[in-house]
Amino acid sequence: MKRISIPERPDWRAKVETLGFTYHTHDTGPYWDETAYYAFSAREVDALEAAANALHQLCIDAAQVVIDRGWWSRLGIPTAAVPAILASWERDDPSLYGRFDLAYDGVNAPKLLEYNADTPTSLIEASVVQWYWLQERFPAEDQFNSIHEHLIEAWRNVAAQRVHFAAVQDLPEDTQTVTYLMDTCQQAGFQTQAIAMDDIGWDEARGLFVDVDADEINALFKLYPWEWMWHEPFARYLGDAKNLFIEPPWKLLLSNKGLLPVLWELYPDHPNLLPAYEMQDARLAGSYAKKPRFSREGANVTLVHQGKLVESTGGEYGEEGFVYQALAPIPDFAGHHPVCGVWVVNHEACGLGLREDTRWITGNVSRFVPHLMTK
Repeated sequence: MKRISIPERPDWRAKVETLGFTYHTHDTGPYWDETAYYAFSAREVDALEAAANALHQLCIDAAQVVIDRGWWSRLGIPTAAVPAILASWERDDPSLYGRFDLAYDGVNAPKLLEYNADTPTSLIEASVVQWYWLQERFPAEDQFNSIHEHLIEAWRNVAAQRVHFAAVQDLPEDTQTVTYLMDTCQQAGFQTQAIAMDDIGWDEARGLFVDVDADEINALFKLYPWEWMWHEPFARYLGDAKNLFIEPPWKLLLSNKGLLPVLWELYPDHPNLLPAYEMQDARLAGSYAKKPRFSREGANVTLVHQGKLVESTGGEYGEEGFVYQALAPIPDFAGHHPVCGVWVVNHEACGLGLREDTRWITGNVSRFVPHLMTK
């Protein structure tokens, strides 16, 4: 695993915009950063792929344990959400995608930081943009990336004629992610319809959600966290709805950092796990990351090393409680700290995207850097 600096393409902004990648620059600089790339060997890619596949199965197994033992409070899951979660779990409602954030240095086993299993972003840049970058800059090389093909195939598990797509309208990154996913859904042969979260209605007589034209929402892809859904005006209908949600309610079990202590409790010393607890524990020896059970983009995270504050971020998360995880061995490439995001689509690891920052906590403006796999 190496970080290699190179000149950026002078016209890269125009080129990525033609691919539908509009959120490439923010107020403090570029989000997409091709002044460097990460090079992985085939062995290193195999390690990341194997870790993601193993961790996904561990998370599924741990979710079953949470259900069997009724550990809802350990994950901060509201009582009102339990019937919908159980129903979707028993039906085995299809899951489209998720992203494991892993700490990896190319030498030691990849370590799980968290599983973005419900509303992961950075999708189009991982699936499409870095692939076209590779074809132009290094056409003889390969990349750990079959995300696009896997997404198209995964949509075929959805039993619906039309899929509605909803997101928060004023978030550019979310909008481009939904637009891209709509395209993959269309390529799979489905009709698609965009809808604002505020325009989702409930038809009492039919017992289902509808759009602004009172047409049934057969299937709803929502780039909107499940923990937020239970605070919406329509929350009281979620348990009775006949509609199919993507991601399904059972994903609330996996997209939940409250699962980290459960995983460590069930699988202690697993090579891809870090010690994690529901409170500060002496076994962490004063070095830990304090994380909210529910949060996005590195918000409300605190890093402590040997009892001293290293770094912290602000935000509005933490109401449902925190977990304490051993500090991860995130590598340092001349002041750049990458996190490996391994994508799981239709329960299979199929691609890699890297975010890096000069800070230790990956946040909402951390840069996306492309990668390649050396032969």
